[in-house]
Amino acid sequence: MTNGPFEIDIDTLGNLRPISKVVFSLGSNMGEPDEILSEAIQHLGDTPDLMLVDISPVYQTKPVGDVEQDDFLNLVVIAESTLEPLTILDRVHAIEEHFGRERLIPGGPRTLDIDLILVGRHSSQPGLDLPHPRAHERAFVLVPWLDVEPNAELPEYGPIAELVEDVDLTGVIRRDDIVIAMPDRF
Repeated sequence: MTNGPFEIDIDTLGNLRPISKVVFSLGSNMGEPDEILSEAIQHLGDTPDLMLVDISPVYQTKPVGDVEQDDFLNLVVIAESTLEPLTILDRVHAIEEHFGRERLIPGGPRTLDIDLILVGRHSSQPGLDLPHPRAHERAFVLVPWLDVEPNAELPEYGPIAELVEDVDLTGVIRRDDIVIAMPDRF
């Protein structure tokens, strides 16, 4: 196909994939959580076709549920990617496994937990519903996300700033003494 002075290869255009916003929530309450979170972000940053855009401050949060365990350190990572949601989820699981994540006790302690909150607007596939079906009710997701994207919206639920007003913020403490830096790409 000819378009003025430029030749356009239709076959090449068919391989273009849209860039989607990706939101991850990371948490750890075993071992050295601050080091684990920092290394996990390095692994996310090493993922081909996934570009990290921002990292929230770290928050100390009370565990959700009735399992007796230590508080978590949590943060949110914003990225952009051309990867399919299930490919990103596979990468997340591989990173969790690298850190010894075992899924023995539902709601139990974790060396590393990475929740895929959002890829684009929404996606529903076997094994993955996005946005994450409980993100709108989790302070450990919403509060750090609000720090890095004050005008963000969770599709189907509304502005993050409004959602934060509806969650229990008890036990959510910003830890400015723990700084996790954006990984170097070069």
